[in-house]
Amino acid sequence: MSEAKDGELRAVQAALAAEHAAVYGYGVVGGRISDGRRAEARSAYDAHRARRDALVREVKDLGGRPVAAAAGYALPFPVPDAAAAVRLAAELEDRVAGVYSDLVRAAGGARRTLAAEALREAAVRAVRWRGESVAFPGLAERAGTAPPLAAPTA
Repeated sequence: MSEAKDGELRAVQAALAAEHAAVYGYGVVGGRISDGRRAEARSAYDAHRARRDALVREVKDLGGRPVAAAAGYALPFPVPDAAAAVRLAAELEDRVAGVYSDLVRAAGGARRTLAAEALREAAVRAVRWRGESVAFPGLAERAGTAPPLAAPTA
């Protein structure tokens, strides 16, 4: 496998891992979110599941074995109530956007276009959750400020 294809496969695998974590995180969000935002959380959950499934196919198309979801993930902070659930949803979207920005850099052609669409969608959802935007979603804001995506728990 060429170095470029290997880098692209690693970036797709990282996006897949991020989507696994986001699906898990939205399960937590759904359990704590207020009724008024439950449909929004469900829509985001469904979007991440669809992206996850598409990425499984992408990894296979690149000749890789898709990374499996962990049984559980460590959350970046406790989520005892609806306000924390909203913060978690915004954080999940920020982290997914960061991974898709890496995929945009690593990929070309149609895969780059799909990664850019996923980055845009995550950035828009983050704005909806947070109520404000950032200058460059997935780029400078995450450098040195956001910890890595939720780590699998043992």
